Amino acid sequence: MAFLDKHAILEKSPTLLLTASLLVVTVGGIVEIAPLFWLENTIEEVEGVRPYSPLELAGRDIYIREGCYVCHSQMIRPMRDEVERYGHYSLAAESMYDHPFQWGSKRTGPDLARVGGRYSDAWHVDHLMDPQSVVPESVMPKYAFLADTPIEGEHIEALLSTHRLVGVPYSDEQIEMAEADFRVQADPDGDWDGLEERYPGVVISNFDGQPQLTEMDALIAYLQILGTMVDFSTFTPDASR
Repeated sequence: MAFLDKHAILEKSPTLLLTASLLVVTVGGIVEIAPLFWLENTIEEVEGVRPYSPLELAGRDIYIREGCYVCHSQMIRPMRDEVERYGHYSLAAESMYDHPFQWGSKRTGPDLARVGGRYSDAWHVDHLMDPQSVVPESVMPKYAFLADTPIEGEHIEALLSTHRLVGVPYSDEQIEMAEADFRVQADPDGDWDGLEERYPGVVISNFDGQPQLTEMDALIAYLQILGTMVDFSTFTPDASR
């Protein structure tokens, strides 16, 4: 009862209550934040994860611009129903080069964290042109205009440089070759050996089947890489984390 009487003093004094609240929040914040300064990395590094290629990065910007993230998450939770449907649970390392990351919980459509390689380029073209033609119950709008919108990539070097400023480890060579890599990824007949060296596992394809490079090419290039960088048949999580 004596303790409750003393607590009543705080309740009756706005100044004391505010001071005590700030003290509690300050101590709690220090306890949560301070240990991070002594950790070398808060994200477990995973073999295979690399920065996006120029075309993938441009496609990711289109994905965000068109609001795809509003209806599709990229976060598979470690629960049986999700893992059985979508694949291995999402790793923080898979999004370490995402600015901003695409994790979320809103799913008007399915999660896309492992969509790469699950469908053919032609399926993605049909789906984007007319979603209901492949998924009759879909409420997704049509994105056919992407196939009619050329994409030049004239600012792709600046885009990679900007991402390097926020920590994405693009090399000088990757930035210098950005425009060439941007174009050759959608040209199966091109000289893409250097592209494969700079971006292992990159998908090379004329994604939308048209002679000109379009926004649909870029978006499908991005979708086809999602969830494919890590070889989960050999992946072993670090138990210390």
